[in-house]
Amino acid sequence: MTGTSDWLTAFPLQSATEAVDALMESWATLAANQKPGFHPKLHEPVLTKALKTHAELVTGRRRGLLGHWSAENVILEMDLETAEVQEERRTDIVYSFNTTTQSVALVFEFKKMSRFKADRDHYLGNKGLGRFVTGIYARGEAIAAMVAMLTDPKHDVLTPLCDELSNAARSATLRLRPSSTGGAFEAPSTMFPAAEFDTEHDRDAHLAPTHGTIRVAHFFLEFGYSVSSQRSARSPKKKAARAVPLAN
Repeated sequence: MTGTSDWLTAFPLQSATEAVDALMESWATLAANQKPGFHPKLHEPVLTKALKTHAELVTGRRRGLLGHWSAENVILEMDLETAEVQEERRTDIVYSFNTTTQSVALVFEFKKMSRFKADRDHYLGNKGLGRFVTGIYARGEAIAAMVAMLTDPKHDVLTPLCDELSNAARSATLRLRPSSTGGAFEAPSTMFPAAEFDTEHDRDAHLAPTHGTIRVAHFFLEFGYSVSSQRSARSPKKKAARAVPLAN
């Protein structure tokens, strides 16, 4: 991607990769077979809390990670003149760590993903990827992660999602910078081997790091067993038929 080589060279990518690898290992363990506390019918916060806890207590400890894991962490936007809170959000999982020169908070935003358009719109919209563009997620951070928890085969989800990202209107809304080949995304990821691709986005100055953009790695995680696809809960529901009164 354009104009980012200097900051990426300085970014502590090894420490971030260690956290990503620990999270991926925890996912593989928890999703290998259906568990009462971890299966695709559970709500996203239930899954992400379990995943964070496993990464913190099991894989992170075994790998010697020294950073801090958090789940459902509250972040706020406040008017500093009036002290009024203007916006409140909760990040799914954050891994925070320090180096000798900087502090990093690697934010992971999770979405359940099927092959249906409603889920693609949610993933790419203001409550998904948009939170790293015009929203307040990962303020001042150079790197973040979008993670899709798949309820359909990866190919059925990934191909239409990439097509949607390449749509000119969607690219404009997400403030996408072109990849090294001129496309909407960089595949494979230049940051994390476990990611499918990266996107890079311009951000407003008060949200952006000094170089002005955030790069988001996109991960697509499958359960280790067959998952029945169901239409997204965000899809429009059919209206119930109105009862017709019987004639007297």
